Amino acid sequence: MSASTFTTATQLTRAQTFAMAVCAGIAVANIYYNQPLLGLIEASYPNSSAIGLIPTATQFGYAVGLLLLVPLGDLVERRRVITVQFIVLAVALAFAAVAPSTSALIVASLLLGVSATVAQQIVPFAATLADNRTRGAAVGTVVSGILGGILLSRTIAGFVGSHFGWREMFWLGAPLALGAAALVRLTLPRHHATQEIGYAAALRSLVHLVIEEPALRLAAATQAMLFASFIAFWTVLSLHLQEPEFGLGPEIAGLFGVIGASGILAAPLAGRLADKRGPHLVVAIAAAITLSSWIVFAGWNALAGLTVGVVLLDVGVNAALVSNQHLIFALRPEARSRLNTVFMTAMFMGGSLGSLGGSWAYAHLSWLGVCAYGAALATAGLLLQLPTLLSRTGWKASHH
Repeated sequence: MSASTFTTATQLTRAQTFAMAVCAGIAVANIYYNQPLLGLIEASYPNSSAIGLIPTATQFGYAVGLLLLVPLGDLVERRRVITVQFIVLAVALAFAAVAPSTSALIVASLLLGVSATVAQQIVPFAATLADNRTRGAAVGTVVSGILGGILLSRTIAGFVGSHFGWREMFWLGAPLALGAAALVRLTLPRHHATQEIGYAAALRSLVHLVIEEPALRLAAATQAMLFASFIAFWTVLSLHLQEPEFGLGPEIAGLFGVIGASGILAAPLAGRLADKRGPHLVVAIAAAITLSSWIVFAGWNALAGLTVGVVLLDVGVNAALVSNQHLIFALRPEARSRLNTVFMTAMFMGGSLGSLGGSWAYAHLSWLGVCAYGAALATAGLLLQLPTLLSRTGWKASHH
């Protein structure tokens, strides 16, 4: 059954779209719970020097899951894949909650990251179920759910960690994942494969997509750099706030997620601007905004400066995300899951780079080292966009 045949036979309701947004937010939130809790986790394992590998393992696991699991959305019945992944996610959360050592928690974090990629099964599912007139709105709603999950996860984790403990946060996540599995089963329709190819062929086709679609390569590389910058900040924030000059705990670190929720508001604005002026211009502006956040972090190391900086950081990275996805989903409608696989795998490999590099910079070069690292990543994202942007602008000027 082709994607076009299916979408003409099905009308995606508002309730279904909302359910998909909620489930996607619940899924993606799991890979960020550990960030404001690192100080508490470090206290539980006082002799461990590998605490920084916990968020790195989560981001790397997410990248692996994107590469190996998300293509299944084009090959097998989607609702079943989503339900099973949520169940596996609940098991991984329980494993993290009982982890007896840092090594066990790193393994649990890796599995958690792999299974949390169910969020990226939901986005192309929404694009497939919606018709041409409502597809943008449906995808936008689900992406807003993902952004909400990313940002509010830190606030929830900071509160739960401060009042109940870090293990309790993972215990809370397990029934949420099971609830999302039930919601998917009850509200969404069955949807069979859009492509009659095998799994190995689907994985091989990822290479062809990368080779044949330069716009996909540019979008993926740019978002990888900007997301690395984003994750570098969030990986070390709770540790930075514990320093004597601040003396603040995980609950305050989590509250920065609420401040960063401004990025959700930027997403639809970025989408509309991308429609009018083109996604490349929006991505370049977003990269410049991301860079400016690190200038604020470096020059204004106070709560007010962190607040202003985190708004700029989240607005920049999320505006780029929406604009880049706007671009790639238009390339090949029959391969949306695999396009999303390439794009999001690159993005979360960047996240792993940001987490690992941010942890190293903080340990060896302190906060200013992290700021230099984050600024370098944002600059790389901006420089990647400039040749295409300038060539398009120059063409328009000469044409005029």
